[in-house]
Amino acid sequence: MNNNEALSDQVLTSESQEKLTPDQILQNLKEGNERFVNNSLTPRDYKAQVKATAGGQYPEAVIISCIDSRVPVEHVFDKGVGDIFVARVAGNFVNEDILGSTEFGTAVAGSKVVVIMGHKSCGAVKAAIDNVEMGNITTMLDKIKPAVEMTANFEGDRSTSNEEFVTEVVKNNVRHTMKEMRKKSPVIAELERNGDVVIAGAFYDLETGRVTFLD
Repeated sequence: MNNNEALSDQVLTSESQEKLTPDQILQNLKEGNERFVNNSLTPRDYKAQVKATAGGQYPEAVIISCIDSRVPVEHVFDKGVGDIFVARVAGNFVNEDILGSTEFGTAVAGSKVVVIMGHKSCGAVKAAIDNVEMGNITTMLDKIKPAVEMTANFEGDRSTSNEEFVTEVVKNNVRHTMKEMRKKSPVIAELERNGDVVIAGAFYDLETGRVTFLD
């Protein structure tokens, strides 16, 4: 970064959050990812942003992602302090705690987009495919296995050695998670029906850093 380059100290306010539409927020996320892919992240004055957000937060989106260390969510979408809520769990599924957190992010704090984001070569998905059994991991994988069942008609090698199969299970896991959110959170489902919130699925490519939004 050029030392003379101005640092952005802008943060989301109640007014700016209110003006944003779900479609605009999705477009913002896509444009932010494009900057990430092109290694042109916005230079930010984090100290100023921390100070500016100390009295309140007005994030535009909730991102539910895997815990994978290679998926730095805020950087992936070129976001700063106070811009997005991020919930992370291996396999990016939803349970009571994450649903409650997402309800807070949307119904209480005003976020208008929820993104469920899986990623290429997800270790949790591979473990679900391989029926791994180990401590609490076993119970956790039960929440991902429906995505394996959804991929039963995949033609070809249905093992973790086939990256195409793993990718299809990852994407089905995102779709399953979206379905579970609508089913188990009447609060979020109603916000979506009213057009106040959009729930979107996404896939992150570990090799390119690019996010593809699913249909």
